[in-house]
Amino acid sequence: MQKLDLVLIFSFLSLTYAASNTSTTCPIDLSYVLRIPWNSSGCQSYHPPVNPTDNTKSPCCQALLSLFGIGLAQNLKKTTLFQLPNLNASTSCLEDFQAKLTSLSLPGNLVPLCLDPMQFVLTRNICANIETSQDWLSKLGKSTPLDSGCSPDLTDLTSCDACVAAGFKVQSMLLLIDGNKTHATDCFYFTILYAAGIVNKLGPESDGAASCIFGLSLNSQVGSAHKGHSSLVFGLTGASVAVLVMSCFLGMYFWWDKRWRKKRVGGSNSGFGSGFDLDEQGSRPKLRPNTGSIWFKIEDLERATNKFSQKNFIGRGGFGFVYKGVLPDGTEVAVKQIIESDFQGDTEFRNEIEIISNLKHRNLVPLRGCCVVDGDENYHESGSQRYLIYDYMPNGNLDDHLFPSPNNGGTRLNWPQRKSIILDVAKGLAYLHYGVKPAIYHRDIKATNILLDVHMRARVADFGLAKQTREGQSHLTTRVAGTHGYLAPEYALYGQLTEKSDVYSFGVVVLEIMCGRKALDLSSSGLPQAFLITDWAWSFVKTGKTHEALDRYLLKDDDSVNSNPKAIMERFVQVGILCAHVMVALRPTILEALKMLEGDIEVPPIPDRPVPLGHPSFHSHGDTFSISPALSGPQLHTGDLLR
Repeated sequence: MQKLDLVLIFSFLSLTYAASNTSTTCPIDLSYVLRIPWNSSGCQSYHPPVNPTDNTKSPCCQALLSLFGIGLAQNLKKTTLFQLPNLNASTSCLEDFQAKLTSLSLPGNLVPLCLDPMQFVLTRNICANIETSQDWLSKLGKSTPLDSGCSPDLTDLTSCDACVAAGFKVQSMLLLIDGNKTHATDCFYFTILYAAGIVNKLGPESDGAASCIFGLSLNSQVGSAHKGHSSLVFGLTGASVAVLVMSCFLGMYFWWDKRWRKKRVGGSNSGFGSGFDLDEQGSRPKLRPNTGSIWFKIEDLERATNKFSQKNFIGRGGFGFVYKGVLPDGTEVAVKQIIESDFQGDTEFRNEIEIISNLKHRNLVPLRGCCVVDGDENYHESGSQRYLIYDYMPNGNLDDHLFPSPNNGGTRLNWPQRKSIILDVAKGLAYLHYGVKPAIYHRDIKATNILLDVHMRARVADFGLAKQTREGQSHLTTRVAGTHGYLAPEYALYGQLTEKSDVYSFGVVVLEIMCGRKALDLSSSGLPQAFLITDWAWSFVKTGKTHEALDRYLLKDDDSVNSNPKAIMERFVQVGILCAHVMVALRPTILEALKMLEGDIEVPPIPDRPVPLGHPSFHSHGDTFSISPALSGPQLHTGDLLR
């Protein structure tokens, strides 16, 4: 457990150091932490649970989340922003928050254990594309149930109950506008911040707002009769943070949640699902413990996909075939039939689903449910069959749009779309590497595993290959998973897997997006050897002609001066080259790469690319490839690849 604490603290301090280098200060005045009489007894001697994913569900972490939410509500009133402007500001605020807690004689590792900087960063695709209070007014109008229900002093029981009811009404309004019920928690978060920061006349720091809206336990509550009564509770995105509820509000919330889940799977008569323990109760769907995913029956999947017909076939993904399906309520889903995998048995598969189900991020494809069919059932006589059910992404995958053809129906991407996709993928990977503990390495980042939702926002998919690390360490694997052209050299040759392996693959994807060329082309006409995009792009960067690597389609837009700034495009190419460097130590982390892409830090000089002995580029026979002699640099011993 001490090792786990050290890893978490080190990760948090690394983010803090990065933020300090860019001189970003926290826009929130957190001095209220020392003024509010909140009950800190649960954090005095806090010990994280054995399962790190349970950290954020502990009473201490929930209290800290609510306490930090008061500052976000104050910031909303001051700046009109529902979240913090960037990752540096978020990291700086959490550093200051920890300093305030330390001054209260609380442990120095509470913030890195409980809160993730990524979850407080401003992003449009959270709830109805709302970022500011002006967006709120344009979506909901000048008057909502919150404006009357949450305005008075909420230490009064009747007033607090009215605010609770108003909160549910507004959350429902936001979900109706957003159209995506998976954003329920996010919309609840916006409702709470607006109620406390904008509506309540006494402000978020008042006893009534702290206890009723944020559900914060106070040492000296105004009005003893208020204790144990209904309360709105502060809920935030990321890190699988559960919506908190208190007292009689707890029953109200579960009643609403039960109704919502019924609608999601087509009502209680839809017949979907069996429980995690495979103990069915009639035909009602059962939710797995601690997750929102559902265990489907094979009969329901067959009905949804028309018995896995070829008309419903979407394509082949990692480890299986993917079919489009339609649930009884009309919801479109993607059903992956697992053909082969690393999992040795159903127990391991279920454990992996536990991990995947708890990954909640706007740039990841959400897992809706799964299905395991035992070998002794009529459907499959030998061995169990496994299925994963995801939300359907209507715009297909990135590869279809980078290399459109009459068959795939893709359309060319303009510069704003490409920029947005690259940033979305970086944020999704940053969540996998830093937003969950232990970190998760995807192992197969490529264009076909990046799906595009209805708004053309990127979501990283295919977590059948994902592997959770042990205490943040790299490890060697006997089975290398991934795709040629995207694989990091140290992983392809020696099986060493680290977060930098994903960074390499990300760099290749960035080059594909910016250059409009495939990562690896074994059939390039006129070339004596195969085309490898990392070598090809490097040849332009090395000679100072980065602009010549850009996709010509990007430079043909009519408004090329304003919408396609070459300097920014060239920066993206340089970041791609840096991420795909052959040496592990010279690659940035995904957080550093994200800061470079957003312009928060400068891209360092691109180091030379030594060619390692034993690398496939030294051979020209079989399925290997060669690089141009002009690209050859100082030769590198193979062991240096692992450093």
